[in-house]
Amino acid sequence: MSGVQMVTVTESEGEQRLDRWLKKRFAQLTQGAVEKLCRTGQIRIDGARAKASDRVAPGMVVRVPPISDAPPPPKAEAGLTSDDATMIQGCVLWKDQHLIVLNKPAGLPSQGGSGLDHRHVDGLTEALTFGYKERPKLVHRLDKDTSGLLVLARTDRVARAMSEAFRLRTTRKIYWAAVAGVPHPKMGTIRFGLIKAPGHGRSGEGEKMVCIHPNKVDATEGAKRATTDYAVLDALGTRTSWVALVPVTGRTHQLRAHMAEIGHPVIGDGKYGGSGQENLGDGWGAQLGGEISRKLHLHARTLSFEHPVTKARVSFTAPLPDHMARTWKALGWDAHAVPVDPFADA
Repeated sequence: MSGVQMVTVTESEGEQRLDRWLKKRFAQLTQGAVEKLCRTGQIRIDGARAKASDRVAPGMVVRVPPISDAPPPPKAEAGLTSDDATMIQGCVLWKDQHLIVLNKPAGLPSQGGSGLDHRHVDGLTEALTFGYKERPKLVHRLDKDTSGLLVLARTDRVARAMSEAFRLRTTRKIYWAAVAGVPHPKMGTIRFGLIKAPGHGRSGEGEKMVCIHPNKVDATEGAKRATTDYAVLDALGTRTSWVALVPVTGRTHQLRAHMAEIGHPVIGDGKYGGSGQENLGDGWGAQLGGEISRKLHLHARTLSFEHPVTKARVSFTAPLPDHMARTWKALGWDAHAVPVDPFADA
């Protein structure tokens, strides 16, 4: 068992997520252990409380509490199955020597951590090495029930560059969603701040983001500013609409919480939109009933960024998942009849 350590991040380690840095330095730490130590304030960055998702950079000093030298317990999940390998390889939309772009299925977590999800993208990357010795690395995440574009880096250097691009918001992400009712005006910006309300599970499961009026963000401890652009692309009367969403900031559950706050929750979102089975009018409930799937209707549709090595601007589009494609067909919406970027001329 080690004592308390004050560890300085080195130049060679570069900038990266705290949890990844810790697990490289202390192989016996599991994701769940890192999150618990952060949640209880035992791990700190430059003296301040930290989250597993916070970023460390060269020169920062991380307080590490006493850690057992024992190796982590064996993982509960079995090794990578051929079915899992086939599934995750089938999600690859594009790859080169530096990056892999996936169309993540709804229901598959990006990472583990809660203790409940033993099957996740990060745990399936063994099937995505494609001849490389190292597994590719996640450089951003999507919620478990959100489908769509997810980027992995094939080397540490590219991972750092892509993480920095997402942090500096030089990437361009557009999501598609079906929401209850029809937002008015049909194009606008949502600026409510967000603060995390703790979940009720043993490890914090079920956590939820609460919206804070923009004028109260600075006076609310723990609140962070958040900005979302939206545009209505089509609608079915006043019952439901197809919207494009751009997360100008990248907060947890931002799009879902913002749409619910303005009265137009994402269809299938029981956490932020209630569990009503019929949406009879503008902004009521999060289900449409009938033949429409109860799954979350939120999809990371397009993504563009400067390639970290070639410096060329690259763009990707992910087909809708089956449950959303069926909804689009049922409502008479044509995925090819709208502009790729409806905000381009706004």
